[in-house]
Amino acid sequence: MRRTLTAAAAATLLFTAAGTAAAAPAARHVPPAPSPAVTLHAPSVASHHGGLRSLAALSAERLATGDLVAAAKWGTDSPIDDPAREQQVLDAVAEQARQLGADPGATVRVFRDQIEANKIVQRGLHRLWAADPTKAPTERPDLNEVRKEINRINTALVQALAATPQARSAPSCHPRLTAAAVRVRHEHHLDTLALARSLRSVCATAD
Repeated sequence: MRRTLTAAAAATLLFTAAGTAAAAPAARHVPPAPSPAVTLHAPSVASHHGGLRSLAALSAERLATGDLVAAAKWGTDSPIDDPAREQQVLDAVAEQARQLGADPGATVRVFRDQIEANKIVQRGLHRLWAADPTKAPTERPDLNEVRKEINRINTALVQALAATPQARSAPSCHPRLTAAAVRVRHEHHLDTLALARSLRSVCATAD
């Protein structure tokens, strides 16, 4: 699970359907979220490569919250699938994209993948903990605080998407995104299939 993949193998995973994941069960402290009054600005991106790496890094950061969400929901009535919450997220990022002059539809497609990837992690952890309760978390994070952190990442990710339309529509998007994802996955020790799922719609030319 932690082996470094070749770029070719990762490319296959990046643009195909993702399977189940096994993420680290340890929950971690969520830092306080910044003030909700955020002024949206699409950051300038020095290069196509840098912009795609930023998207991969933010996707990895968002995916890493999956263990916290799973721990917060474990042993409670909170379901992994939460259509109401998911729609709130999609509506919020679509509005942020409009404010930045970006494509709301493309932004929503990317965030649908982000949400599904996070649920892959949650389901994998819940299966792991159900099979071996000794690996289940002993502390439950505050789900509201976790969601504040996710919202912070969401805003940064919308801004990164708004700043990279040329990089995401370029023929080189797939190989560049693949290379960025391989490095990010290795740095953060993330599940390969979950990260691939989160990035599936980043390139405008992806199927």
